[in-house]
Amino acid sequence: MSTEMISDLLREGVGIALKLGGPVLALSMLVGVVVAVFQAVTQIHEQTIGFILKLVVVVVVLLFGGDWMLTTLQDYLRTIFAAFSM
Repeated sequence: MSTEMISDLLREGVGIALKLGGPVLALSMLVGVVVAVFQAVTQIHEQTIGFILKLVVVVVVLLFGGDWMLTTLQDYLRTIFAAFSM
């Protein structure tokens, strides 16, 4: 196995980590901003509101996108195992 192949696998791994974590993080951040604006407008400063809404969004994203995420991760791991078995 060459260093070029290892570099390609690592680069692909970082891309997959961004692709899998990106939607969850982006939607969680969007909910955080919306809740912060809502709390600023209404002057309700309850910490659990933002936490619960973010938790719900993360669970919903994982329920709907979990199959795709798992399939993507399995394909990447198969690629790694195939590269190391050569």
